[in-house]
Amino acid sequence: MPRKPLSEVQIPYLNLDEDILFKSEKTKQEDNAEKIINIPLDEITDFPNHPFKIREDKAMVELSESIAKVGVLMPALVRPKEDGGYEMIAGHRRKFASQYANIETMPCIVRNLSDDEATIIMVDTNLRQRENLLPSEKAFAYKMKLDAMKRQGLRTDLTSTPLVEKLSVAELGKEYNESRETVRRYIRLTELIPQILDMVDNDLIALRPAVEISFLDESHQEYLLDVMQQNDCTPSHAQTLKMHKLDKEGALTTDVIDNIMAEEKPNQVEKIKIPKNRIKNFFNNKTSEKEIEDTIIKALELYQRIQQKKRSNRESR
Repeated sequence: MPRKPLSEVQIPYLNLDEDILFKSEKTKQEDNAEKIINIPLDEITDFPNHPFKIREDKAMVELSESIAKVGVLMPALVRPKEDGGYEMIAGHRRKFASQYANIETMPCIVRNLSDDEATIIMVDTNLRQRENLLPSEKAFAYKMKLDAMKRQGLRTDLTSTPLVEKLSVAELGKEYNESRETVRRYIRLTELIPQILDMVDNDLIALRPAVEISFLDESHQEYLLDVMQQNDCTPSHAQTLKMHKLDKEGALTTDVIDNIMAEEKPNQVEKIKIPKNRIKNFFNNKTSEKEIEDTIIKALELYQRIQQKKRSNRESR
């Protein structure tokens, strides 16, 4: 059978308007666009290894009361998770305050971000907006951002890895008004065992001695912690320098740590020690050493006033 000319072939008419023809491209643009939506709090998970602590302090109470009255005024920043739900990038305090105020949702900017982009934004927003940051918060924040910067290939024109890291640390310091050496010291704190890092946060150990302790292996740090707890003391910078040097030479032992910690420090203040079993009936297990000390001083002051009153009564007879 002869083939019909093309002009005679009937092609069904498809009613495709411009919106449908370009729908896939528009959908793609819409998917990549930022959105502000109200998201249930239980669908938002915290950023993995978020280094900044949420404090239930006066500022948190005030933030919670404000949210209860007028809601969250500044949207949080989240990114969608592959398995559903969202991951918090910036807004952990606002989320906690909303939960405290029994608010079930919060406005969020939804943004598609890579892991490194999310890390850098999370660190930047917290370091610039929060006050009175703990050494541990700065330590892990600086390290997380430095690692993200290195993965992103900062200064890829340089072939020397140590030089790249040095420049990266210097750049971090410039961003947050810290010297390169100060940033390096903070990052070293991430090598401390948690209990000693807590002592740094509580101003029991200064930054520079803590940095030297960070070079000791975990077993030596744990032994040093036991010595500090048993003798209610902390090492001086000179003592930690000595430990670091001996550890580097492979000559640091538990006996050596004992001998170094037994050395009298120039600024050492003589202390009176009271065995805990002598006073355990007067305090519960959660009472801090500072609270115990303050209570004992108050008790002694009261005892002194009673004794003085008794003497005055005897003399007046």
